Amino acid sequence: MSPDEDRFVLPRAICHSTGFDAMPGTPQNTKKENERELNFWENLYFPEIFRGLGFSLNKIRSENYTFQYPEEQWYPPDSYRGRPVLVEEEGRPRCVSCNLCARACPPLAISMQSKEVDNVKEREPDWFEINMLRCIYCGFCEEVCPEEAIVMSKEYDLTFTSRDEAVFDLARLLKPKDQVQDRLDYLDQYKNQQFGQQWDFQHENNLHSVKDQHFLDWLAEEGMDDLDTTHNREDRMATAGDQEWGPREGTPETEHKPE
Repeated sequence: MSPDEDRFVLPRAICHSTGFDAMPGTPQNTKKENERELNFWENLYFPEIFRGLGFSLNKIRSENYTFQYPEEQWYPPDSYRGRPVLVEEEGRPRCVSCNLCARACPPLAISMQSKEVDNVKEREPDWFEINMLRCIYCGFCEEVCPEEAIVMSKEYDLTFTSRDEAVFDLARLLKPKDQVQDRLDYLDQYKNQQFGQQWDFQHENNLHSVKDQHFLDWLAEEGMDDLDTTHNREDRMATAGDQEWGPREGTPETEHKPE
């Protein structure tokens, strides 16, 4: 093929693909009968460009979308996922040190060590750390936590001067329950609502949760006097399998009592 013929390879291919080549068939006009004809200025598109710029300038003059930070700060809604924190209840962490949050964390930002305590929880974290440089604020730790001990707060303004400051220990992670109550209320509504009017969450499914202290107190009143120190007992009667508690009357007074 000569150099002069090479110049016509691409145009011929384009004409062949678009149907304008000398091939059988005729092109069809897809224009609708009621389609509006564009005038000269509309074909130039410049009036529409200037109209859009004018709309933007009008919005800039009429409305203010900025905050005078740091004097004015944005208050996120309850569904906002800020940095994760640990819930402190009655002076101690609600966490039972099950390590589910560390297992579910995609960037492996959570690490902890457990210790035994003289409480119905039996375990709680000896130390707990979250590397905020690794955290991606996905909320998986909050989703898998059975006790709602780790929740996403509304804190989004995080600054560090070194990598060591980005590793939050147990003292920096603990937040009183009152400070995260709005997030706990949102989780209760989010997790317990009906999904598509087809699935109804049953509150009695969570009666054995450590969060439900009313239910645990009721068990202690019904005969399990050593409930708080079951793991320290020598006889292990509660787990031996031959202990009969007998019939129980009444229902526990619990916050999760079904309506």
